[in-house]
Amino acid sequence: MNINNEIFDVSAELTKEFGEVGSKSRIEATEKAWEEYNAQILLDARKNAQLTQAELAARIGADKSYISRIERGLTVPTVATLYKIVAAMGLTIELKPIN
Repeated sequence: MNINNEIFDVSAELTKEFGEVGSKSRIEATEKAWEEYNAQILLDARKNAQLTQAELAARIGADKSYISRIERGLTVPTVATLYKIVAAMGLTIELKPIN
């Protein structure tokens, strides 16, 4: 919360830290942010399914360390593995148009 009632320009801060929109550094930062966001979604889904990393790994035929790396955003699973993970948690993936 900004207690001085100053206007904060988020776009300017992002440009200062990660470079101009479209620059290599900005694209890389955006990709990393999406990887971390998706990792958090999978972590939350696993916890909601009340599964340990070891249990989820066993269900998809992987090591616990692999699930850990995914949840920390260090490894991005293939699409096929993502579908296995989602199904192992009793979930589905829905693709729908953006409105």
